[in-house]
Amino acid sequence: MNSDLVGRAAEQLYQEESRRIHSTLIRLLGDYDLAEDAMHEAFGLALKVWARDGLPQNRRAWIVSVARHKGIDWMRRQVKMYAPLHEGLVEESVEADFDCVEDDILRLIFACCHPSLALESQVALTLREVCGLSTEEIAKAFLLPVPTLAQRIVRAKKRIRDEKIPFEIPVADELGERLPGVLTVTYLVFNEGYYASVGDSVTRSTFSTEAIRLGRILAELLPEPEVLGLLALMVLQESRRKARATEKGDIVLLGDQDRSLWDKALIEEGEALLERTLGMSDPGSYTLQAAISAVHARSTGERDTDWARIVGYYDALYVLAPSPVVDLNRAVAIAMRDGAESGLRLVEEILARGELAGYGLAHSARADLCRRLGLFDEALISYKEALRLATMEPERRFLSKQISLIEKK
Repeated sequence: MNSDLVGRAAEQLYQEESRRIHSTLIRLLGDYDLAEDAMHEAFGLALKVWARDGLPQNRRAWIVSVARHKGIDWMRRQVKMYAPLHEGLVEESVEADFDCVEDDILRLIFACCHPSLALESQVALTLREVCGLSTEEIAKAFLLPVPTLAQRIVRAKKRIRDEKIPFEIPVADELGERLPGVLTVTYLVFNEGYYASVGDSVTRSTFSTEAIRLGRILAELLPEPEVLGLLALMVLQESRRKARATEKGDIVLLGDQDRSLWDKALIEEGEALLERTLGMSDPGSYTLQAAISAVHARSTGERDTDWARIVGYYDALYVLAPSPVVDLNRAVAIAMRDGAESGLRLVEEILARGELAGYGLAHSARADLCRRLGLFDEALISYKEALRLATMEPERRFLSKQISLIEKK
C-alpha cells in the first residue's frame, strides 16, 4: 500500500485519538510512562505493517492491541511477577475496550486530580497526560524551568504509583469531594488558553480546546450543575476568540471588539447549558461566571450592556467564592455602571490591601480608570507598573502603546 497514504492515516489517527488511546492503555497496563512508550512503538510499527497488509478496519483497536501486548511483553522481561498479573489481558477482546473509551479519559482526569496531589502537580499532570502537551510547553506556559516541571510530574506519578491511587471514577459518596478539584484544574487549563500567561499570542487554542473537550466529556458522563456551569462559561468565553486579537496579534479589549466575529454557535450552546443549569439548583461559582459572560454575549456593545445585572452577579459570586480577583472584576463593573470615579476608589482600596500588588491586570485597571478621569500622571505610574509585571508580549505592546499616548499629551 502507498506509504504516503499510510503515513497520513496514521498521523490523522494520532491527532484525533492518541489521548483516548493513551488513557485506555494506562487502564490496561497500569503505568503512565509505559503506556505512552508502548503507544508510540505501536504507531511506529503501524507504518510498516499497514504499508504491507493494508489499513485495518478498526485502526484504534489495532494500535491498542499491539501497544498492550508490547507493554505486557516489556513488563514480563523486566519482572517475571508481572506475567500472572497480566496473563488474562492478552486474550481479552480489544473491541470491548472501546465501549468505555471516554470513561477511560474521565478515569485519567480523576487520577491526575487526586486530592493527595498538590494543585500545581494536578495541573501539570493533567496537561501532560490528558491533554498531551510536552513538558517544555507546560514549563513555558507557567514560567518554570523545564527540570522543575519535569520533576513535579515525575513526583506526581511516583505518588500515584506508591499510594496505589485508583484509575477510576469515584463512587457517588466520594464524587462531591473529588469533583471540585477536577473542575478547578479544567478551568485553570482553559484560562491558560483564554489568556496566555506568557508568549507571543493573546490566546493558546491548544489549552482552551482541550479544556472544553474535557468539559464536554465531564458534562456527558457527570451532568452535575457546576459541570454544566463550567462548560457554559468556557464556551461563552471561547466564543470571543477571533475578536480578541488583531491579525498582527495585538490585544483588542472587550469594548473595542468586532462582535460580529463572535461565534454564534458557541454562544447558543453556552446559553442553553446555562439555562439548563439554572433550572437544576442554586447557581454555583462557575454558573454565576457563565451568567456574566452570557450578559456580554447578548449585548451589541458596552453601552447597551446590562452592567447592573453584571454587578449583581459579581455580588453573589463574591459571597459564594470571595477572592481579590472577583473583587477587582466587580469594581470594574461598578465603574461601568456608576462611573470611573466610583470604580477607581474601589480598585485603589483593593490594591491598598496588597493582595494584588503583583497582579498586572489590577494595575492596568487602575491605569485605565485614571486615564478616563484625566489623571494622566497617576495613569502613567500604573501603566508602567503593569508593564513591569507583564509576561505576554501582546500585553507588553498594548501597555507600551498606552504609555506612549499619555507621554505625548
